[in-house]
Amino acid sequence: MDAQGQRDFLGVGWRFPVATDPANGDVALSGYGRDIKEAIRIILQTARGERVMRPRFGCGIHDLVFEEMSTTTLYAVEQAVRDALHTYEPRIELLGVKVDPIGALDGVLLVAIDYRVRRTNQTDNLVYPFYFKESGAP
Repeated sequence: MDAQGQRDFLGVGWRFPVATDPANGDVALSGYGRDIKEAIRIILQTARGERVMRPRFGCGIHDLVFEEMSTTTLYAVEQAVRDALHTYEPRIELLGVKVDPIGALDGVLLVAIDYRVRRTNQTDNLVYPFYFKESGAP
C-alpha cells in the first residue's frame, strides 16, 4: 500500500473541539495523526453511559473520581485507560500508560500514553490531564 493509502486509512473527521474553518466557513477537519490524538482525547473525556446510543463507550476513569489516592487507584486509572483505548481506538497499538501523581494534591493526574500507529508504524505520545477535583479544572 502506498503512503496515500496508509494516510487514508487513518481517517479524517471533524476537529475536536468542533470549530469552523476560517477559510471557507465549513466545519474544520482533522486528519491522520491529529485525528487519532483527538479520538484518544474523546475516548478519555467521555464517561461510560454519557452517550445515549453507545452507553458502554468511554473510559472508566470517571468512576474513580472520589477514590482515595493510592497506588491501587493509580493502577486502576492506568488500567481504565488501557481498556478504553484497546476497545475503542483500533488504529493504535498501545505501548504504555503511566500515571504521574505529582499533581494529585492540586487535583490532577497526568496520564502519559505511548502508542504506535498500526498502519504507518509511527510512534507518538500524548499526555492527558485527568482532573479529579473541581478546583483542578482549568
